[in-house]
Order: sequence, then structure tokens, then C-alpha cells
Amino acid sequence: MVAAMRSLPRLLRLFSLGNLIVGSSAFVLGGLVGPVAADLDVSLAAVGQAMTVYALVTALAVPLLVAATSHWPRRRALLLALALFTAGGVICTLADSLAQLLLGRAVMGLGSMYTPLAAGIALVLVAPERRGKALSLVFLGMSLSYVIGVPVGAWVGSQYGWHAAVGSMTAASALLWLLVAAFVPGDVQAPAPGFAGLWPALRRGPVLAVLGTTFLYFTAIFSVFSYIGAVLGALVPLSNTQLSLTLMLFGVSGVAGTLLGGVAADRFGARATMATLLPLLLGMMLLLPLTAGHAVLMILVLMAWGLAGFGLMAPQQSLLAALAPAQASLLLSINTSMLYLGTALGAVVGGLAGGPLGFARLSWAGAPFAGLALLMVLCSHRVPLQRPRRVA
Repeated sequence: MVAAMRSLPRLLRLFSLGNLIVGSSAFVLGGLVGPVAADLDVSLAAVGQAMTVYALVTALAVPLLVAATSHWPRRRALLLALALFTAGGVICTLADSLAQLLLGRAVMGLGSMYTPLAAGIALVLVAPERRGKALSLVFLGMSLSYVIGVPVGAWVGSQYGWHAAVGSMTAASALLWLLVAAFVPGDVQAPAPGFAGLWPALRRGPVLAVLGTTFLYFTAIFSVFSYIGAVLGALVPLSNTQLSLTLMLFGVSGVAGTLLGGVAADRFGARATMATLLPLLLGMMLLLPLTAGHAVLMILVLMAWGLAGFGLMAPQQSLLAALAPAQASLLLSINTSMLYLGTALGAVVGGLAGGPLGFARLSWAGAPFAGLALLMVLCSHRVPLQRPRRVA
């Protein structure tokens, strides 16, 4: 598997590094909520809105921005995205009020256009039969952000303050802008659909089913992971160090899942891979509450969950691109919107269910959404896929 990844174009490794930086910058505040709230003299819930603002801008504005720049050279669009992301990071780094922090996060949300743009380019850098591996490599950086970027950012914040943690991420995104400017060819191509090509694709039931699957399984996952500290603490009492190590193991399993999902999609097909991983995800959601009092079993279930959840990303996006190759870049950005909307709804579902069910059984509230996602995949398995032509 490692050899197969090494044989992919080097440019994909740069895109993966970019997603590591973007993902780390997007989620680093989650580990710094307390210091930020104390420094800005606001509540923890108010600081939590920084993630909400980022998610909503990403979900609602990025597809429009991708369409508006659809006829730009891809390198120029990538540089615009990273310029916006870095500018938003600078605003956050200098923030001395909640309003300024939220403004910076909104600008960063616009810059998250980088991720679907990079994925769209990846699709045409390789032959169709290697598309799953290419996407898994690009999104490996996002998985690694949970293992490397977020913990490192939290450590920097604890040692030097939250401004230093956010500033270090901003410096990394500025360096990424320079790397993209230096190493992404000016003539690199990818499908660049405008709004005209979007509506016919969205009228197709199979495309809507894939987007709906993303929305549903992220709702399922984040109905629990929005409150993961409380959930794990309700199952097995953990120290702060034990909780960090448990979440790191989850991240490691997510990295493995990202790579394996891409390889499996190329070998067995995207739908077959999703039809295997979604039952695994559903099963772990049903099993997790039964691990109460058993730390090792809880960790094993959590790691299987990470393997399945992250493993779905590459085959799901590969399937979406196969259904509508000409609209791939724009549809991948809408898919990212579904991801963030699912994340937001999952937080609401978990919040509403936490009282009646208790945090130890919270995953049972999200399980029906995973079941609906599986049903969508199974019902659409007979729809033929289009094979995109490789762009020179």
C-alpha cells in the first residue's frame, strides 16, 4: 500500500500537506476553548461559535466561490483560497475580541475552498482506476491533523498562549501559499464547472444520494464526537493524559482507514467499500455503550469506528466524481458543505439526546443516521458510473 502511494504524482503529497495545515488550523481552537474564553472574557459556548461560523461559511459560501472561480486557472484559484485562509488566520491571531475572532474564522471558511480544489485536481492527475488512492493520499493530511496538528497546537497554546498557537498555524498556511506558488504548474487542469453545469448534476438522484450519505454519516459521527470527552468519561473514568492518548489512537486508526479506504475503492469499487464500512460504523455505534467499565474494549471499538469513519471519505468522493466527472470540483465542494452541515446537526442531535439517554449511550442516538446512510448506498448500487477522461 505504501509503495502504491509513493507511485502517485508528487503534487498530491503537497495537497496532502495542505490539508494537514488547513485541518489543523480549522480544529485547533477546539483544544483552546478555555484559554480563549478567559482571555476574551466570554463564555465557553461563545468561543464554540468560532467553529460554527467556520462550518457555516464553508457549507454555504465555498460552493459559490468555487463556481465563481470556475474559469480561472486552477493554480490561481488555489492561491486565492490560501490567501484568504492565511488572511483569516492573521485576523484570528491578532484578535482581542470575540467579534474579531469570528470575523477571522469566517474568512478562513472562505479559504477552505482549497480542499475541494485540490481534490478536483487530484482526480485528473491519475488514471480513473487509481482515483481512490489519489483521493486517500490528498485527504490523508486531514486525518493527520487530528493526530499531529491539533495536539501540537494545543501544546503550543498551553505553553505560549492561544495567540501563539493560532499564529503558528497561520505561519504554516503562509508557507503553504509559497509552496503552491512554487510547485503547482500554471497549466495544471481540472474540470471547472460553473453554475450551468451544477443544476443538471444535482437533479440526478444518484448524485443527491451520495451527498445525502455524507450528510447522514457525519450527523451520526458528530452526534457523539461533539461530546466525545463526556462520552468516554461516562463509559470509563479517564485522566486527561489517558483521554488524550485514547483520542490519539482514534486518530491513528483514522489515518489507517483513510489509506485503506482509497485502496479498497480502487480494488473492490467505491460502492462495495462503502457498503462494507457503513455497517462497521453502525455496529460500533451500537456496541460502544456496551463497553462501559471495560477500557480496552472501549478503545478497540473506538479504533474500529475511526477506521470505518475515515475510511469512507475516499470511496465516497470517488463515487461522487464517477457519477458526474465534469462537475467533480463543484460537487466535491458541495460534498464538503454536507460534511459540515452534518457536523452541525450531529451536535444538535447529541445535545438533545444527552439528557434523556445519558452520555454513555449517546451513540445510540446517532446510529439511525448511520443506518439511513447505509440504506442510501444499498438502494443506489445499480446505478452505472461514468468513466472520466483524463485531462492532459
